[in-house]
Amino acid sequence: MKEFRENFCKKNCNFAEKKRTIMALRGTPIALGTEKISKLLVQYSLPAIIAMTASSLYNITDSIFIGHGVGALAISGLAVTFPFMNLSAAFGSLVGAGAATLMSVRLGQKEYSTANRILGNVFVLNMIFGLSFMIISLIFLDPILLFFGASPVTLPYAHDYMQVILIGNVFTHIYLGLNGILRSTGKPEKAMYATLLTVLINLILNPLFIFVFKWGIRGSALATVISQVIMLAWQIHLFSDKNNFVHLQKGIFRLDKKIVIDSLSIGLSPFLMNAVASVIVIVINQTLIRHGGDLAVGAYGIVNRVSFLFAMIVMGLNQGMQPIAGYNFGARNFKRVNEVLKLTIFMAMGIMAVGFIIGEFFPHAASSIFTTDQTLIRLSVEGLRIVFVFYPIVGFQMVTTNFFQSIGMAGKAIFLSLTRQLLFLLPFLLILPTFYGLKGVWYSMPAADFLATIVAAYMLFVNFRKFVNRQGEQKTESIN
Repeated sequence: MKEFRENFCKKNCNFAEKKRTIMALRGTPIALGTEKISKLLVQYSLPAIIAMTASSLYNITDSIFIGHGVGALAISGLAVTFPFMNLSAAFGSLVGAGAATLMSVRLGQKEYSTANRILGNVFVLNMIFGLSFMIISLIFLDPILLFFGASPVTLPYAHDYMQVILIGNVFTHIYLGLNGILRSTGKPEKAMYATLLTVLINLILNPLFIFVFKWGIRGSALATVISQVIMLAWQIHLFSDKNNFVHLQKGIFRLDKKIVIDSLSIGLSPFLMNAVASVIVIVINQTLIRHGGDLAVGAYGIVNRVSFLFAMIVMGLNQGMQPIAGYNFGARNFKRVNEVLKLTIFMAMGIMAVGFIIGEFFPHAASSIFTTDQTLIRLSVEGLRIVFVFYPIVGFQMVTTNFFQSIGMAGKAIFLSLTRQLLFLLPFLLILPTFYGLKGVWYSMPAADFLATIVAAYMLFVNFRKFVNRQGEQKTESIN
């Protein structure tokens, strides 16, 4: 990095310009375009994987403490809140994911002043979306939860949990948004520390609030909010450091029309994915209630938590790929784009293969972590074995979808996101349970995964040829 700066300035700058150039280059991820891909992917993915794994453990520990400290029906009540959590994540990703990708691309294009404005816009937009979502949701909380699949038995648990979560929603949005910016500005380890410390604080407060203070499921939600608020304060401290290239400063908080539109258009893919996922979970919960009752909803909650662990690891890998793919695509280095894509797919499929082994061969052990209720364990075991049957190829599908988002091809990412959920999963959920009952709900998920992977493979093949052709054109131009 130092050598690059010195050589650049020797050739192109007088003394005053040299100083300004060095200051401008400080903190920019130039290595994204020069360093070995495998090294970069490990460097960026490992902190993200650790962070995302910790994030999933964050939710898993909530379920464990609730299951053992409150009861089996409380797990069902928690599962009813999943659509709410997906909707909240949808609005968070609309801003955060889009801005993170935009940040990487703009840095690759050397548009450094825009980077700081993106940071300010992320802050403001997350406040707007977070507050709006909180107010509307709190006003209509009980009717929404009943629509999401709550029964008279599980409604009190779901209500108590979501009431606290929603009050802290704005802090959650800003916290997640700033974590994405940390990764995109070349500080993946800081994002990792933020997530790990959030999990640690939650892990301490959860049993304290549930078992000592006897606050029940509301205590678990409060532990979640407090831990995120503490880490948000730390993030703001990091971004207040004027020595960092991207930092909070005057003039960046005014919403920029172009930045807002570009961020939201790129973030539209994960937004729709999470929003549609919310709709799907609603259908799943309502179908489970009809064919299996409240404990079937709880079983889905356990299956969801276990599958979420491996999905989050792949998402961490995707987050590591995102700045590398985005930067090199912006710099038109298609060889490196192709290289990082192939390596990420290989690693993702390996991760999901581990999930397959656990789901097929150790489902009872996995289910028993969350509850001692034998009926709930039996239902969860059945679900795990069916849902995880095609898990290895799910890794491929997840990486492909995220790849298109990383390089700014929002339309393709949106299409792939919606294909699995709307074209395949939703029809299966409406048809298969009428023939197979509760098992039909479980069958729907791997069937959708299989067909969605075929579509993703076709789209990647078509676009991959375009990248290869562009790479060949670049070689020809360099020779000439």
